[in-house]
Amino acid sequence: MEKYDVVALGELLIDFTENGVSGQGNPLFEANPGGAPCNVLAMLSKLGDNTAFIGKVGKDFFGEQLKSAITEVGINADNLYMDEEVHTTLALVHTYPDGDRDFSFYRNPGADMMLREEELNEDLLKNTKIFHFGTLSMTDEGVRGATKKAIEIAKESGAVISFDPNLRPPLWKSLDDAKEQTAYGLSKCDILKISDNEIQWFTGEEDFDAGIRKLKEQYDIPLIMLSMGKEGSRAYYKDLRVQVAPFLQENTIETTGAGDTFGACCLHHVLEYGLENFDEQKLTQMLTFANAAASIVTTRKGALRVMPAREEVEALTNKP
Repeated sequence: MEKYDVVALGELLIDFTENGVSGQGNPLFEANPGGAPCNVLAMLSKLGDNTAFIGKVGKDFFGEQLKSAITEVGINADNLYMDEEVHTTLALVHTYPDGDRDFSFYRNPGADMMLREEELNEDLLKNTKIFHFGTLSMTDEGVRGATKKAIEIAKESGAVISFDPNLRPPLWKSLDDAKEQTAYGLSKCDILKISDNEIQWFTGEEDFDAGIRKLKEQYDIPLIMLSMGKEGSRAYYKDLRVQVAPFLQENTIETTGAGDTFGACCLHHVLEYGLENFDEQKLTQMLTFANAAASIVTTRKGALRVMPAREEVEALTNKP
């Protein structure tokens, strides 16, 4: 069995992103491949890491498009299942003038929710250095069971567990349910990537440091990365707290995939250094690279297919 650097489980869907208006004045949408776990894997693959995905799409036109998109960017798709009855999940993404987004989901149900425990390839989960997941595969009971089983198998085999809550309120029956599943993820992970609004939502603390302190008191998470949009990012590791400024782009068009790109670059540095071996310099290097990569993605439509190459990221970090 091939050994993988990172295996991720979760949603793979179509992001319909606004792309101008038609001659009749109707909004035009572009069908971009999306879904946080595969965005993460796409960036890792671009950096030369060996990646595989576990998930489900519909046996339909969009499902075929997604399978070929992830294969094209170098993600192993042997464990991407096609559902005969339930269609591929769709998201309509409305972009505001500042690049921020609003989501409407067509997922009642969507194929990504139909993954089941018995479909998991245990060998794959036992042969990865890092296992990555989010909460979108925990919104409904069946796929939640599959996610939790996958975490247990990977953890028992010594994999580092990586978690990004990736909160999407419209997809939850209640935010209490979202909180409960986020708490489960926090209790299992070794690496956490969390955004500024998520830490405030989960801990009730306005101040990010206070929120992280609260998390650390409750959960034993060795490495926490906090993404703060236009404020840059922070890493919390043992007693260290490192903050790095963002690379702001004049030509930012949308923020889709920026957090996933950032998280992927951090995972790449964990693969390079090992979770035990970070110091202030390495954390600064990790965040600088991750911030730069994320900023490049904000200048492009979509994410999965347009991840930046290492040379592009390094060119930006080396700019005077």
